[in-house]
Amino acid sequence: MEQSVIYLTHCRKEIFCFSVPEVCPSCGEELQGRRLQEAPVSIPSPFTDGHKTSCCLLVAPAHNNPDSGTSDLHTGISNTKGVVYNYTQDGVRRDQSGWSHCVCIPLVRPDMFHLLAQWDVYLEGFSVGPTWDPVFHEDEHNCFSFCLQFLNSVLAVEGRSALSREDFIRSFILPRMRRVSKYSTVIQHLQKHQFYVVDRQEESVPTS
Repeated sequence: MEQSVIYLTHCRKEIFCFSVPEVCPSCGEELQGRRLQEAPVSIPSPFTDGHKTSCCLLVAPAHNNPDSGTSDLHTGISNTKGVVYNYTQDGVRRDQSGWSHCVCIPLVRPDMFHLLAQWDVYLEGFSVGPTWDPVFHEDEHNCFSFCLQFLNSVLAVEGRSALSREDFIRSFILPRMRRVSKYSTVIQHLQKHQFYVVDRQEESVPTS
């Protein structure tokens, strides 16, 4: 299990660690019994078990899905039962395992009951179309285009405008992947060193 990252501030520094130290790694002042500028908080991991989600876009490292045909990321859509629909060189797969460590991006609000009730029907119907036969093309016809075209098909049914590839990446993918990148950088540093210390940024929100 991945260790939790703890964040605290002291002497105008932002300090990341796996456990609260007895002394400040920056100034050497004892921390025990002293009032910190902010109470230590645990930063949640950006990764989650995709099979415990519903109606979400899931993003995982491609090495977890060797048939994805890409070198970086693999994407899929979860149904209401946590089965992950994803397009590979073999066509559409319906995975009940293999997505336990991925980034989850909710696509449906909890109060959208009509869409939740139809989600599985939409997803299964979309997946069996001839478009998604095993004719994988890495640049234009891949796991990402499968997810984007499915989402746009749902938007069309809902009477809403379609998303371009650029808008989808900017609005849904990039904000989550930036957080993953920052979190992974901190984890890798802490695995080699005891602390990760940076100058405190005004109005910084470390968990965003």
